[in-house]
Amino acid sequence: MKAVMEVVCVAVAAFSLLSLGHSAPVSSCETLIQPLDIQSRDRLLGKWIYIAESTDMPGTKALTKMLVESTWWNVTAAEESDKLSNFQNHKMMGLCFTLQLNMTLSNNTLTMVQPYKATAIQLSTRCPDCLVFYSNNTFGTSVYKGLQLLSRRSSVSAAELEDFKKQVECLDLPSPTVMDPLKGFCPDPSLSQETSAIYRTGTVNSEDINRLERILKSENGVQILMKMVTSAVSQFQQN
Repeated sequence: MKAVMEVVCVAVAAFSLLSLGHSAPVSSCETLIQPLDIQSRDRLLGKWIYIAESTDMPGTKALTKMLVESTWWNVTAAEESDKLSNFQNHKMMGLCFTLQLNMTLSNNTLTMVQPYKATAIQLSTRCPDCLVFYSNNTFGTSVYKGLQLLSRRSSVSAAELEDFKKQVECLDLPSPTVMDPLKGFCPDPSLSQETSAIYRTGTVNSEDINRLERILKSENGVQILMKMVTSAVSQFQQN
């Protein structure tokens, strides 16, 4: 059951590091989906709150709404000048889960190879303390697109969120899932040994990724995964 929760963490992480639609004017879309030059990895460092996401991976919107209460990242610089470490903190069904991801920054693109292959570019935003990432995530033999909005704040203004929703429309992605900051956030486990006790940390391998894809692509896949997760959470709470 522990492996099930780890797979769910990966699913959240994937939605966590380009076809134009028809809902927004072309001129507006050209501005909204303009890629940015990432001058330095320093701009990406620090704590980021996961505000909203959209992905075309089957079933993930329903899964996120049912399971995920909040997510935040802590991005730090690795020893190599082009490497970043992304420590993700997910609050799901009253429990805290962490996931460590390593990324490479090259030619304005973030790349990850484990536990799944992914690339992401940064898009323009009028939000002064936000990041918008457009990503391609490879699960098994399929590639799924996603758009993520992160901020230094736990919530953004209505206008800033509306800009993100327009970006989603321009990229012809499903309507986004918006996190609710009122549900609270997991504490930072590095600040105290006491807080680290509420966390569950694990690793994920390629077979876990393939298993997740098979479940979500199957008929009633989300319902199947929910039953597995509910059972796993019950076991965690009893330990």
